[in-house]
Amino acid sequence: MLLRLPTSVAEARECLAEGAVPIGGATLLWATWQRDGFPETAMSLREVPEANLLERDAVGAAVVLARMGDRVPDVLRLAAAGVGTGAVRRSATVGGNVVGSTLRCLLPAALVLDARATVLESDGVRETDLSELVAKRPLLLSLNWRPPLASTFRKLDAAPGGEPPLVVASAAHAEDDGRVAIRVAVRDGYEVVHAAATAADEPGETLDELRATALDDVPAAAWDVIRAQVTTLAS
Repeated sequence: MLLRLPTSVAEARECLAEGAVPIGGATLLWATWQRDGFPETAMSLREVPEANLLERDAVGAAVVLARMGDRVPDVLRLAAAGVGTGAVRRSATVGGNVVGSTLRCLLPAALVLDARATVLESDGVRETDLSELVAKRPLLLSLNWRPPLASTFRKLDAAPGGEPPLVVASAAHAEDDGRVAIRVAVRDGYEVVHAAATAADEPGETLDELRATALDDVPAAAWDVIRAQVTTLAS
């Protein structure tokens, strides 16, 4: 297998056009390749500047999870810290987790940040939303968002070998009209449900608004966490 390391978006686009298979840390691909055979040519974005952003309002797809410290919002930092072992976090990338993984541990955090995705396709670079990113799985260059007022994340305990653990992410955002929006996302199994509500003077009103969304169907254990997170963020 030939691994190509483009140093610019233009060069990465050429690699794609020539059939190179995008990889990150390959933590999710190696076993598949060993079983099914290795591609002739692969490509990593680790030398492309746009894929290595690490800022308060953006993170590149090639950034490994172990690097996501205090420069990113708490919800993203905590989500990254909860993925696998230290060895996995030193290899696994943002792009591989959000686009390549079935668990997508970072997706709830990205959703409550109301993140947008910058992607690279054969005809150039464009911006899209997370729903299209997950459904069509284009090559992710970076995620960007408006920094929240506050955010938090919790992964619940789960039985070994059972269903994936419940994940709850929440963030408070200042809106242009002066209100504060509370966004919540829950990973239940392999599905992620998310919704938003206006922060009210009484947290119970915010929770009632969230109950009127698709979040109403998530397990009671998730609602215990939602209640605690919303109460803190809305106060």
